[in-house]
Amino acid sequence: MTIVKLGQLGATVYQGLHGGFSERVQMGQRAVIYCRVSTADQSCLRQKDELKRFAERAGYEVSGIFMETGSGVRVDRAERRKVMALAQAREIDVILVTELSRWGRSTIDLISTLQELESYRVSLIAITGMMFDLATPHGRMLATVLAGIAEFERDLISERVKSGLAAAKARGKVLGRQKGERPKSDRLAPKVLALVAEKRSYRWIARDLGISKNTVAAIVHRER
Repeated sequence: MTIVKLGQLGATVYQGLHGGFSERVQMGQRAVIYCRVSTADQSCLRQKDELKRFAERAGYEVSGIFMETGSGVRVDRAERRKVMALAQAREIDVILVTELSRWGRSTIDLISTLQELESYRVSLIAITGMMFDLATPHGRMLATVLAGIAEFERDLISERVKSGLAAAKARGKVLGRQKGERPKSDRLAPKVLALVAEKRSYRWIARDLGISKNTVAAIVHRER
């Protein structure tokens, strides 16, 4: 069981004498269930049922169930945004998920949302995995490790992007948008250049043609 305890509101978990886990929570805490599957041919029902049983055993009052279909890397996760809005409004105390991968898109995203939830004093509890409690030295150490992994992940992404750009350039690929990919500015380029030749200011040209001054400057720079 994974417990991410933020502030003093979260549940705590201790290991029983026979190696099993027992739940000890503040009774009556307001919880929401968040489920996510990657594709439309999968179902959130198993996750929902597991989380409802856990909430009942632990004494949580479930005030909402949010189910989402979509890859974990999707930026636009409308149901998760609704859950975060409830957390920000202090309308919930706990978010229940089956595992952290259902919640976080990446290590970076997980750390970011955990920090945001911490500011709202809302706990995230994943019912499978290792114990993770930010209120303890052990939990803070794990948070530090995760933050380091997140930074490493950012560096890897940056390195892959730079490597990909360098490889594309070496193959002779022209980077950036090319002529024809800017339909409006390409269409207006002759007018812009003619007005520049008439000594009109960039601001005047932009206002006259209904484009930005930066677009005027870009056209002039590109065509010269």
